[in-house]
Amino acid sequence: MIDSKNDLNLLKNQILEQIEPLCKAIDERSLQNTAKVLDAFRHHRIAEFHFHGSTGYGYGDAGRDKLDAVWAEIFGAEKAIVRTHFVSGTHALSTVLFGLLRPGDELLAIAGTPYDTMQTVIGYHHSTPGSLTELGIVYKELPLNESGGVAEDQLPAAISDKTKMVLIQRSRGYNLQRQALSVATIKRICQQIKTINPDCICFVDNCYGEFVETVEPTAIGADIMAGSLIKNPGGGIAPTGGYIAGRAKLVDLAACRLTAPGLGSEMGSSLTDKRLLYQGIFLAPHTVAQALKGALFAGALFSALGYKTSPSLADPRGDIIQAIELGSAEKLIAFCRGLQHNSPVDSHVTPEPGLLPGYSDPVIMAAGTFVQGASIELSADAPLRPPFTVYLQGGLTFEHAILGILGAASELLKR
Repeated sequence: MIDSKNDLNLLKNQILEQIEPLCKAIDERSLQNTAKVLDAFRHHRIAEFHFHGSTGYGYGDAGRDKLDAVWAEIFGAEKAIVRTHFVSGTHALSTVLFGLLRPGDELLAIAGTPYDTMQTVIGYHHSTPGSLTELGIVYKELPLNESGGVAEDQLPAAISDKTKMVLIQRSRGYNLQRQALSVATIKRICQQIKTINPDCICFVDNCYGEFVETVEPTAIGADIMAGSLIKNPGGGIAPTGGYIAGRAKLVDLAACRLTAPGLGSEMGSSLTDKRLLYQGIFLAPHTVAQALKGALFAGALFSALGYKTSPSLADPRGDIIQAIELGSAEKLIAFCRGLQHNSPVDSHVTPEPGLLPGYSDPVIMAAGTFVQGASIELSADAPLRPPFTVYLQGGLTFEHAILGILGAASELLKR
């Protein structure tokens, strides 16, 4: 029975010893990913002048174009666009969807129901102005199988010659039952899709998954993917933005949606110093490793405290998210308040549930972050709905992750 800080500290030491072999494996992947990033920087001869911004139309912005090339090489893609013009990961994903799909096309989500903000983009409830369904794009969905994975045996029946694009969500989203997808699983799914319909576009929502493994979806068969710079690939220092990477033709179509037809990726000034974007992707493998070790620690700790957690220590990880089922709104709020109190920024602030754009339920967040909303920094969020599961992610340092997680646990012990 854990009922004191001393007991919690003893448990902390036991957990750290338990996860040590797993942490070493994470560090080895981080080393491999850092080598890959370093190779790309050397190959493209990155220099200090590439960090400078541009104005106006942004013609001839060498730093912007080099950054795109570096990202494409790191992610095994023909082309990439990396822009602070993207306001979020959802915006980058939305740009791909609206850039590639046309009225009458069919979009099939194969990893169950997408998370809340993507539902509004799709027009899931047929009520969002300007959504895909309002513009005449047909949306279909393949439910998850009993184990929370993609129902791969159902793909032949779900995909037809009318299916223009398949949406593959890599992370779990707000779903305790959904399993984050490994790169090997994504590769197998893409191969099967291409066998059924060679023209179908395999689009991966890669948010929370970058650098968790040593290869990315676009290197093993995905046609295009997108994500956020204030998650994994920004390394905790990118101030905003998102990216799209994949086959050049598809990235160009998406770029024309971001700017305008005929303009594409050739324009777009970078008013901010690009150093943070370059430095962020360089730091990203290490930062992601810190977050993954924090997730391991949280999963093991709260499992020992009697809570249902996912993934377990034995499960492979496809993203940085650790889900913890707390069972009540009171405990969910207490967890977030304990984590917030152990944050470097706004530790004095008390999180309260509230309505946010794109979410159907009140959401509570603990996010004492240097970059607003950056979920590669130690943070947690959850919709206030049963079974009251909190989704923990991020951590710039493993040390801070330990302290923040212990703070959340201490707050729960008071209940």
